[in-house]
Amino acid sequence: MATNIQAIRGMHDVLPDQTPLWQYAEQMLRDVLGSYGYSEMRMPIVEKTELFKRSIGEVTDIVEKEMYTFEDRNGDSLTLRPEGTAGCLRACLEHGLLHNQVHRLWYYGPMYRHERPQKGRYRQFIQLGVETYGMAGPDIDAELILMMHRLWKKLGIREKVRLQVNSLGTIAERLAYREILVSYFQEHKDLLDADSLRRLETNPLRILDSKTPAMQDMLTEAPALMDYLGVESLQHFYGLIATLTDLRVDYEINPRLVRGLDYYSKTVFEWVTDELGSQGTVCAGGRYDSLIEQLGGKPNYAVGFAMGIERVLALLETVPDLPLARSVDAYMIRVGETAERVGTHLAEAIRDAVPGIKLQVNCGGGSFKSQFKKADKSGAEYAIIVGDDEVRNEVVSIKSLRTEQPQQTLPQAEILAILNTLRAHPAAAQS
Repeated sequence: MATNIQAIRGMHDVLPDQTPLWQYAEQMLRDVLGSYGYSEMRMPIVEKTELFKRSIGEVTDIVEKEMYTFEDRNGDSLTLRPEGTAGCLRACLEHGLLHNQVHRLWYYGPMYRHERPQKGRYRQFIQLGVETYGMAGPDIDAELILMMHRLWKKLGIREKVRLQVNSLGTIAERLAYREILVSYFQEHKDLLDADSLRRLETNPLRILDSKTPAMQDMLTEAPALMDYLGVESLQHFYGLIATLTDLRVDYEINPRLVRGLDYYSKTVFEWVTDELGSQGTVCAGGRYDSLIEQLGGKPNYAVGFAMGIERVLALLETVPDLPLARSVDAYMIRVGETAERVGTHLAEAIRDAVPGIKLQVNCGGGSFKSQFKKADKSGAEYAIIVGDDEVRNEVVSIKSLRTEQPQQTLPQAEILAILNTLRAHPAAAQS
């Protein structure tokens, strides 16, 4: 006997009873993004490997250890996208969208990294990405943060997340600071863990983000990048801070916030939570002006963020009484051969006349009792009953499955108007 095939480790199914929470969050995302005038972008899941080596950096954990890379039949090296920024920028450059234009874009979908699976970290994970191009000032940086602030409030989880901000300055400023930082870490090399020793040669700023307890005092005393920024970088950063303060968005300045990818400059930010254990970053991003030239474009401005949907859903699960959509509004019970035929016609007429109704029709026969159990199990608000008596008298019965309201029997000609009323005002229609 053949064994059952299981899902790949770190890649999960979303079952029917779980999808309403996903759909709720996705609709809230679309509503907020639309309210700021952002347009959706859709890119391939597979890109040329070179795209990520050039954008993320070859000497990074993502490129060295985590990417799903393979050769296709033509011998080309392809990779399942580990993040969306590079692909979005590649698409904009390829289609000429950045020439003297301003864009506010978003995308949504799966990303892939071969990491050790744990709660909040998966090998296939869903991200919302937002990218903006052509805007140099701190006002667009602030807009992205304000947009997320609005979303958290709309989802009811604003009190569960904290905003941290920092500035990485320009590339030149960061390179100068890097030398000072490396010198400091060399003096305290005996305190560095294995990961930090490796990063000392490749990406020393990432050491600042280490969570190793024995290193924390040493990291607190490390030189701060903010002390080495020039006037223009500081003006940009304090322009952002002024907007957040003016609009009463709480924030923390975290001098150790550096982000994991090499292409960031000036503003970086994270929305973090204490409720998800070690996977505390829910949304993160910043400015990456230099990446456009790195991928072959002309000098331009770019800032964006990515949000882990699974982590947002984990926070949403703690919110009581979310208005999740039902999968089924009404369930039609059909008992008898003639009733099945009449019920099918009636169901199609209902779908035509009642926009948006979710009507499930019993198929496969069964007694009235068994069909009624199925109606109740479906989660529907109402049962629509079509039996021999109803067919003979040209009526339809409606029964509330979630209240104590008595069953109603109505002429078929009135059923459509009644159902419209039931959807708009359920309690009033039953009274």
